Amino acid sequence: MEYKVEELSPVKRKVAVEVSVEEVHAALAATVALYRKGAEIKGFRKGKVPSSVVEAKYRKQIYGEATTDLINYHINDILGELKLSPLSRIDVDAKEMERDENFSYSFSFEIAPSFDLPEYKGLAVEEEDVVVDPQQVEDVIERIRQNMAKTVIIKEERPAVTGDIAVIDFQAFQDGAAMEGIAANKFELPLGEGNSLPEFEDIVIGMTPGESKESELTFPADFINDKLAGQTVSMQVTLHAIKVRDLPEVNDDFAELAGGYTSVQDLKDAIEKSYVSTRKQLVKGDAQKKLLDGIKAEVSFELPQSIVEEQIDKQIVELQGKLERQGKSLDSLGRTPAELREENRAQAEDVVKSSLVLLAIANAENLTVDPQEVDMVLQKMAASTGQDFHSIKDYYEQHNLMIPLKDRVLADKAMELIYENATVTTVPPAAAPNA
Repeated sequence: MEYKVEELSPVKRKVAVEVSVEEVHAALAATVALYRKGAEIKGFRKGKVPSSVVEAKYRKQIYGEATTDLINYHINDILGELKLSPLSRIDVDAKEMERDENFSYSFSFEIAPSFDLPEYKGLAVEEEDVVVDPQQVEDVIERIRQNMAKTVIIKEERPAVTGDIAVIDFQAFQDGAAMEGIAANKFELPLGEGNSLPEFEDIVIGMTPGESKESELTFPADFINDKLAGQTVSMQVTLHAIKVRDLPEVNDDFAELAGGYTSVQDLKDAIEKSYVSTRKQLVKGDAQKKLLDGIKAEVSFELPQSIVEEQIDKQIVELQGKLERQGKSLDSLGRTPAELREENRAQAEDVVKSSLVLLAIANAENLTVDPQEVDMVLQKMAASTGQDFHSIKDYYEQHNLMIPLKDRVLADKAMELIYENATVTTVPPAAAPNA
């Protein structure tokens, strides 16, 4: 086997490979031998079928597997000799091998760009001080009260208002026919919390228990259900009851139920401690970003486009998930797929550049990642999502996601090194922090 490397760009390589007839025959013979061991053909004992008969019967499978196996062997061998680690998937341009003929193919891939690192130690950065606003603690206490509240049916006769929980039956009709899937009985609808269409809540607000009402409802043009988007239906609603939240009193019993605290003060201290910890991570992250942005401004290099495109894909998937949680779809943005990708390109390029700079620093510092460190990240994922650790690990291994995950851990280590070696000056908060 002989090969020639072509530099298509600073980050892209193409390798042309020439394979002799002798190596083609050897690869075919090895695959035929594997098939021969288990071949069961009438008239021959198992394992004693002539190679020519096996090759004739299983020709398509044998030639396909022999070609794939030989190419994979060559790629690993060539990349080892070149000491190159592809960042992107390897694209192979090859036909199937033929007996008694030389075989040629090529493969291409992208690598990390080569560039000189600027100084990344001893940099100066400002970091906001963490100041706890007592109101922030009170806001958390109030959210806990809301979560622990019991709902009770009110006895007084009054219209439903924002803040109530309406117990309703509803059914949508179109052209006089009841619509499937847009109906419910004894449905509890919180009013004013943004969990349903405002237009639907407007029908219920003002109704009194026992009242039935019919009103037209037009679904938004960007509604997540394409079949309903822009459609007008007749909505029949019956209000059975109005519920309100009975908030618990803030006392020591409340603190015990909220998390096993002995007193309200203990609960407040725990909230403050959690707030400070979370806020410190946020301001530290902001400082790290400023440090990294300064380093990136000092370097310029070509980005591997396949990695940029993968990052754009990831960002669009995240955007789609966010919109769907709001009951919307990507179509609601009014952009073509091409326009959407272009809008996300700058951010994707920045993410990729950040990763490449950090990985270059990690390499310069000889930083490494142990398998146990990767497992710890996966265990945290499992804990936060309620999934099984081994299931997540198997998924990452089967979908070739372990190397990107390892690189992420490596990049985090490099960022921590930059921060630890920086001169950090604490400054007052620019504005009151949000909870």
